[in-house]
Amino acid sequence: MKPRWRRAKTYSDILYHKADGVAKVTINRPEKRNAFRPETVAQMIEAFSDARDDPSIGVVLLTGAGPHTDGKYAFCSGGDQSVRGPAGYLGGDGVPRLNVLDLQKLIRSMPKVVIALVAGYAIGGGHVLHVVCDLTIAADNAVFGQVGPRMGSFDGGFGASYLARLVGPKKAREIWYLCRKYDARQALEMGLVNAVVPVAGLEAEGLQWAGEILGQSPLAIRCLKSAFNADVDGQAGLQELAGNATLLYYMSEEAKEFHRAQREKRKPDARKFPWLP
Repeated sequence: MKPRWRRAKTYSDILYHKADGVAKVTINRPEKRNAFRPETVAQMIEAFSDARDDPSIGVVLLTGAGPHTDGKYAFCSGGDQSVRGPAGYLGGDGVPRLNVLDLQKLIRSMPKVVIALVAGYAIGGGHVLHVVCDLTIAADNAVFGQVGPRMGSFDGGFGASYLARLVGPKKAREIWYLCRKYDARQALEMGLVNAVVPVAGLEAEGLQWAGEILGQSPLAIRCLKSAFNADVDGQAGLQELAGNATLLYYMSEEAKEFHRAQREKRKPDARKFPWLP
């Protein structure tokens, strides 16, 4: 039975719906492979905050709109490189921000279960978003990977430390150092996702999982989420430090060269930067 989704609020960059104890946040920029800009993240923070404060909501589904007109799906392809400036991502107010870090913390800390429904690309910052969710259900067309070192960026917070907890330190280093892409089956084998289903059944599977969770004790689930996070709580401090390091890195000539190369669709001149001792 399909849920009777009702629009909770209207936004420019996301869709926000609720039905039967479940909230659904959909990144709605398919023409950009659902890449986020500061406004996208601010709207997501507002929607997740609303879901956190709504006592009728126990589970939040996070997904991406699609497919694009070319037929390709994307959960989220990370930060929108067309608005990346020398100190972060520029919103309409011209202020550079890395506010996706605040969204990551909110997803981790809110006392509700957050399930990522990944169809198509979960790349870069989009990959980190699914990593920080409590659970991930992947469509059989899902593609996972990191691209930061190729384009003058990195995530030294949850995107590195918590990823290593999920897949192991060696695999996490492979994902970051080599910037390869992994299909849904490979992601399942490495423990990066919980299940793989046909793309047509992705939302239905997410709702099935949500329904099972909603049948459990809300307080028990709340305490369990806190317990899982407490074991790795130092990573929140790492994320804060890594955010500051990212800001400084973006301002360097090295990061600017890799970013320019990505925008100009050429190979970066990596050899001109030394591997300092």
